[in-house]
Amino acid sequence: MAAPDIQLHCDSDTCGGKRIFEAVGGSNPPPENKWKRVFMEYQCRNCQQRRKIFALTTFKDQSGLSGMAYKIGELPPFGPPVPSRVIALVGPNRELFLRGRRAESQGFGIGAFAYYRRVVENNWQHLIGEIIQVVERISAQKTVVDTLKKAQAETQFTKAVDDVKDALPDVLLVRGHNPLTLLHKALSEGLHEESEERCLELAGSIRVVLTELAERIGEALKDEKELRDAVSRLLTRHQGPEGKQAGSGDTALGQ
Repeated sequence: MAAPDIQLHCDSDTCGGKRIFEAVGGSNPPPENKWKRVFMEYQCRNCQQRRKIFALTTFKDQSGLSGMAYKIGELPPFGPPVPSRVIALVGPNRELFLRGRRAESQGFGIGAFAYYRRVVENNWQHLIGEIIQVVERISAQKTVVDTLKKAQAETQFTKAVDDVKDALPDVLLVRGHNPLTLLHKALSEGLHEESEERCLELAGSIRVVLTELAERIGEALKDEKELRDAVSRLLTRHQGPEGKQAGSGDTALGQ
């Protein structure tokens, strides 16, 4: 069977975008004038980590040169791509988030809102933990870190949000607003009192805020790591073989 290369979204940390996927393994051709179920497996050519499996039912004409094929399903399931940083942020709630994303893409507002709400309710303490990492790395005051840790230990999301409403650094604010406050505001609206259209709007808003928070956390941690590595390289470059500063004592240039 012909298995041309295809372009798919690869969500691995290495890729994080559209990449070429190539067929791996193989599939026996279907017999003439009979239907046959086959699987075709594709792998990202770049990272060689992500795979996509298509389930097909195929039929070959008597000529042996043509036929028909229907796609029955695929794994991972079809749906819009999700940034790898968001997947990392939601952690064990990955499948709930992906179900919400698929429901949202199909216009099922109540379903999408319900899935996203469960993601936030299950994950808000982890979100605060990620925020604490950023705050500690940008050398924030100890009182701010203590406030965040106290909120993380809370059992109620409402109380935690109230405690940290003014504790987040500017680098994590979304259009000047605390993202946890925005998420709590969206979740506080009743699910069954709203229309399908309103739930779809709220679901989209929750996804956008979560995505933006994930990107901001990722960029903040990445920038801090790059800065730390740069300082380390510069300090190492200006030290001699025994760790002395170049230009001092017997290791100085020109001696």
